[in-house]
Amino acid sequence: MTTSTRIGFALTGSFCTFARVLPVVQQLVERGCTVTPLLSFHAGALDTRFGTAAQWRTALEDATGHAPIDTIEAAEPIGPHRLFDVLVVAPCTGNTLSKLAHSVIDTPVTMAVKSHLRSERPVVLAVSTNDGLSGSAANLGILLNRRHYYFVPLRQDAPLAKPRSLVAEMERLPETIEAALEGRQLQPILLAPGCG
Repeated sequence: MTTSTRIGFALTGSFCTFARVLPVVQQLVERGCTVTPLLSFHAGALDTRFGTAAQWRTALEDATGHAPIDTIEAAEPIGPHRLFDVLVVAPCTGNTLSKLAHSVIDTPVTMAVKSHLRSERPVVLAVSTNDGLSGSAANLGILLNRRHYYFVPLRQDAPLAKPRSLVAEMERLPETIEAALEGRQLQPILLAPGCG
């Protein structure tokens, strides 16, 4: 990753992880990368106990200096104009995993990924889903076997309280991005479970 690296950074609706993702966005900007935020419809519009949509939108714009891309129409030119060197989806929900695995393009984030992949550039996924070891497991497997997808190392975050839940180590996003830009998957992908 260099100071000229252009990163598209998409957030989907795992709201509980936004507070872990924002410092990574700030770190990438501090390294000199150009970071453009993207928001799924839910991430861009829903107020939750973790903050309002307006608060997160403002925080992203303040951190990056760019207004978020938040419509399908605005995401479509990403690929044809080769806007990003790498596209990150963090957090990537089980819903988004499913859509990407089955080429369902109905949100700004899924359109961004589809458009970005047309020029065979890397997509980094930071999974955060309570059904990663149940309903979303098949979709995770599909994407692990597709070219140009790279995964932030992940773990069961609370194996006793939520035995099917998987969450990426958001702090490892920068090194995962670096590896993806070199065409390699950071290993190991699956880490030892966390406590809980």
